[in-house]
Formats: sequence, structure tokens, C-alpha cells
Amino acid sequence: MNQRVVMTPSHLDRPAERAWTEDQDTALKLWITLARCHATYAKAIAAKVQDYGLTTPQFGTLEALYHLGPLSLGELAEKLLVTGGNVTYVMDRLEDQGLVYRFRRPDDRRVIQAKLTPEGRDLVADVFPGHASYVEHLSRHLTPDEQATLSDLLKRLGTGIQSDDL
Repeated sequence: MNQRVVMTPSHLDRPAERAWTEDQDTALKLWITLARCHATYAKAIAAKVQDYGLTTPQFGTLEALYHLGPLSLGELAEKLLVTGGNVTYVMDRLEDQGLVYRFRRPDDRRVIQAKLTPEGRDLVADVFPGHASYVEHLSRHLTPDEQATLSDLLKRLGTGIQSDDL
């Protein structure tokens, strides 16, 4: 068998020069840190939610309906930061499991709302206390004051981006 080795100029193998400012470097490091933290946190939550026989979007839907009451599919999409199509898919799966149902709002038949079934309510009531404890456990690396400060800072960053840059 004939293997061909491709020779590249040595400058292509060297890391690129860092031609950005310290402030840009700080912002880039923040983005990487946020992305890695989110990925790690989301992975831990997804593993826990899997113990309930659900996906993270399914659990988020059930939890939102449990704590907020019936919501339109549009409101659910907004709360869960997903598309309407994703909500429809999640609702289909949850309906198949007998945990939620959809109905047209009586005062505006154009609006489809989601509501928990008694089985869905019982499931969330059963697993939510342990879920809350698990999230608290994951957050133990920061004091409660640090958690509140970080939450405030992240909210300020997110709302600033949303209002100015999207």
C-alpha cells in the first residue's frame, strides 16, 4: 500500500500570533469559561433527569407547568429557550407518556395550552425535592452569597446582550 505524506510549511504548524487586546482576551476567556461550565452543569443535570425517565427538555416542561400552571406552547418555548417545533416534539412525547395534555384556550381558540395530567403532577411532586437538592449539591462549590452574586452578574450580562446585541 502506498501512503502519501503531505509536507506543509512549518509556519502552518505553529500557533497563530495573539493579535488581540487584554480586554478581548479577558472576554474570550469569559466566553470559554461560561461555555465549559454550562456544558458540565447541563451534563450533570441531564444525567440526573434521566433517572426520572425524562430528557432535560421534558423535565423543564413538566417543572414549568408544575410551578407556573397551564401555559401556551409559545410561553413554554420562551421559558425553556427553545423553538416552537421543539416544544411540539417534547409535548408529543410527554402526551404519549400520559404526563401532559394540550387544549385550545376557551377565550382564544387560536392558542394551544399545555397542562399537567394528575400523573404528570404526581411525578414532578415526587422528584422535584430531590432534584432541588441535587442542584444545590452541584452548586456547593460557591457560597450562597457567591451564587447570588454570580446569578446577578450572569443576568446582567444576558439581559445586556439581549437588549443591545441581538
